[in-house]
Amino acid sequence: MSKDFARIEEFLERIAAALERRSPRTESGADMAPASADVFVWEAEDARLMPVAQVAALPLVLLKGIDNARDTLYENTRRFAAGLPANNALLWGARGMGKSSLVKAVHAEVNRQSPRKGRLALIEIHREDIVSLPLLLRRLRPVDRRFLLFCDDLSFDRDDTSYKSLKAALEGGVEGRPANVLFYATSNRRHMMPRDMMENERSTAINPSEAVEEKVSLSDRFGLWLGFHQCGQDEYLAMVMGYAQYFNLALKQDELRERAIAWAAGRGGRSGRVAWQFIQDLAGALGKTLN
Repeated sequence: MSKDFARIEEFLERIAAALERRSPRTESGADMAPASADVFVWEAEDARLMPVAQVAALPLVLLKGIDNARDTLYENTRRFAAGLPANNALLWGARGMGKSSLVKAVHAEVNRQSPRKGRLALIEIHREDIVSLPLLLRRLRPVDRRFLLFCDDLSFDRDDTSYKSLKAALEGGVEGRPANVLFYATSNRRHMMPRDMMENERSTAINPSEAVEEKVSLSDRFGLWLGFHQCGQDEYLAMVMGYAQYFNLALKQDELRERAIAWAAGRGGRSGRVAWQFIQDLAGALGKTLN
């Protein structure tokens, strides 16, 4: 009988330990976002922020062909970090043109020019965790620090209702967006909804205009709309030349130009991503590291 009780007790202890591991930890403001880190990833399952030791961010000066978007987003972020009013931003448009790279580069540059005490924290929240955004905002509201929330490649498919959580969290909820939080998102779609989804709503709804308005009104929560478009050959080559000079990749300009054009032709298009992939290939061929 005693052995049975021992097994039951051991079983209950395992259950308790499993529940403890799955339960969100109660953290203080300092624990939520320690000052020793500037970049975090939101882990919705455990309701906690994980510090990121090394961030894949390029220097802001290397981002070519997006001057207007670069300057606008930098100034908006600088104001927010300084405690001034600023807008949520939606970076939308062509793939591979530096939308997410710009967010990370702007954050790094603003922090580089800020005193240690006033450094801005960047928190990446994954698309599938958007439903947990209200919880994250409640956790961040009392923390004595400013936060830039970032969701990369944000879009919503048919029958996906999680966009309503984002709408409420940004501006529409009773609590409203905390004053110490700003939200940046990137998307290939201006309204973050597929066109066939919007057209289906228009064709089947009793009041088509109201049905579509419900779907597209999400983008209205972003005060800044920054569009990114496919680059031409001159812009593409400017990106390549800028990278090559910054990383000291010694190659004659005519040869660099010729190889860069051939690389883009092989990829079937030009973009900031294609330029960076070419530079990685070139650096490897030259036996150079990109540090």
